[in-house]
Parts: sequence; structure tokens; C-alpha cells
Amino acid sequence: MDLKTTYNRIAEDWTKDHENDTWWIRGTDKFSSYLKARDRVLDVGCASGIKSKYLSQKGFIVDGVDLSDKMIELAKKRLPTNRFFVHDINEPLNLESKYNGVFAQAVLLHIQKNNAENVIGNLIDILEPQGYFYLAVKKMNEGQAEEQIVKENDYGHEYERFFSFFTLGELEKYLQNFGLKIAWSDISSTGKSDWVQLIAQK
Repeated sequence: MDLKTTYNRIAEDWTKDHENDTWWIRGTDKFSSYLKARDRVLDVGCASGIKSKYLSQKGFIVDGVDLSDKMIELAKKRLPTNRFFVHDINEPLNLESKYNGVFAQAVLLHIQKNNAENVIGNLIDILEPQGYFYLAVKKMNEGQAEEQIVKENDYGHEYERFFSFFTLGELEKYLQNFGLKIAWSDISSTGKSDWVQLIAQK
């Protein structure tokens, strides 16, 4: 089952399971602190719009993009006046708007590492000069494979998902290669996963 089909199938259950996550709040608040009211933000891999709503409540104009049609359907129900798009970020986004902030939380982890730099470049292309880019990925621990297909049985479904894992140094190098300046970084743990979070300015 491909990733789009998987997330279409588990969208509602996944949303209920992650509705009360808190690990992401500190980094998202830090990202928000670099922006001003009415700045435009693109939530990349927005899923059902949990973070889109959080960012919207801070006074930003938030659009969202996700691979899953069902996730976008749920996001539109959560935020009926926001704009949401179904798109595979392995391809250029070709959006009409430029953004003051690009927020890519827990999305690069589904991108093959040999394509990660291209995807990051596509996201930086839609960022305004002086804009801020936020990334959060699963941390690669010592001795761990860089990429892994994980078989899961949750929500009454058996499915597989592809994951890639990164170090903080890798992410810093990607962004610096595009001329971005690192503004903030952090590694946090949920108990299940360690997350690398990074904010950089174009």
C-alpha cells in the first residue's frame, strides 16, 4: 500500500491519536516568534490541520498542503476558510503564493534521503526573502539505519510506511547549502521518538 493510500485509510484514527500531542508546541512557538501577525505560512504535510489551526490562532494566514485527500478533507472541516491543497511534495509545488514562513513538521521523514535536498529546495523556493523555514524530523540514532520500511498494525489496519532518519548536522548542512542562516535548533523526545527541530532564515 502506498503512502497516500495508507494515510487516506487511517486519517480519522490517526487524527484522534495525535490530537493531544504536545512535543511540537515549543518548536512551533519558537517558529511563530520570528513571524508577525498576518504573515503567510504554508503548513507542509498539514495532515488534518491540527498545526494549521494552532498557527492560524496566532494570527497568521495559513495554507496547507498534504499528500492525502482524506487528510485535506478533514483539514477543510477544521478550518473551512483556509486554503488546502492535495500535492506530493516530491514534485515542485507550483503555488501562486510566496510565504513568510514554511512549516514542515514530520513530513521530510517520509521522503527518501536521496531526494531530501530537492524537496527542501522546492520548499525554499516558495519562501520570501528573509522568511523562516521550520523542519522537524525523526532523529537518526547511532547504529540505526538511515531509511526503514516499518510494518504497523494500528487502528484495525495492517500497513507499511517508509521512514527516513536524520541528524541535526545533516539538516544544518542542507539548509546552509541553500544559503539559509540557522536561527534555532532542538532535539526533543516523546518517549517513542526523538525529534530534531530546526529553524533557519532565508
